[in-house]
Amino acid sequence: MLEPLRARLRCYQARDAFTKALGRITPKPARISPSAVTMLRTNWSLSAAWLLLATTGMRRGEALGLHWGDVTLDHARLSVRQALVLVGNEPALQAPKTAKGRRSIPLPPETVAALKAHKAAQLQERFALGADYDNSRDLVFRREDGTWVHPASLSRRFETLVRQTSLPEIRLHDLRHTFATLALQANVPVKVVSEILGHASVTITYDTYSHVIPGMAEDATRKVAALVFGRVEPL
Repeated sequence: MLEPLRARLRCYQARDAFTKALGRITPKPARISPSAVTMLRTNWSLSAAWLLLATTGMRRGEALGLHWGDVTLDHARLSVRQALVLVGNEPALQAPKTAKGRRSIPLPPETVAALKAHKAAQLQERFALGADYDNSRDLVFRREDGTWVHPASLSRRFETLVRQTSLPEIRLHDLRHTFATLALQANVPVKVVSEILGHASVTITYDTYSHVIPGMAEDATRKVAALVFGRVEPL
């Protein structure tokens, strides 16, 4: 009897950590109110999805098409092999459009912890529903009965979450742009950012985030000059 409660508690702790993390990755500082925390807890089944998207820059469909077999939590890594897309208005699984879209992405410790808590809680739901639970696809993110989440529904739930909290007004896809922008501002090489995002070529990354790259070039020349002239650069 205690194990389901422990799994639920771990899930709550991961969600609370996410509320603080999301406030840090949005374009403006965001204070998370108690009502916002409550709102996140009522959306616990997808809170790990928000964190995954924010810390990896994955596309919406890639997260929804992710299988547990493609996630290695012990090694903090996942593989993108397919995406959930709309054919007409019906969800369907498709392989990435380009070779670069099929990729391996490392996971930060916070995201690993959130996914572990999410998986534990998901197993409890599967146990509770028994034969009524659809486990045919073994998706990481799914509805309470095990069926897949409609991509448009994921976006709507995120937008509702944002409106009901004190977070800045952002779209779900903005999490991908925020990841890329912060990575570039942290001086992560453009090629590495491009590989994580799954862009078909590094040119796409340059064109999309050209507004960030000039600042990186200025920072690079300043640091090299500091080495040449023996200056101590501020951190």
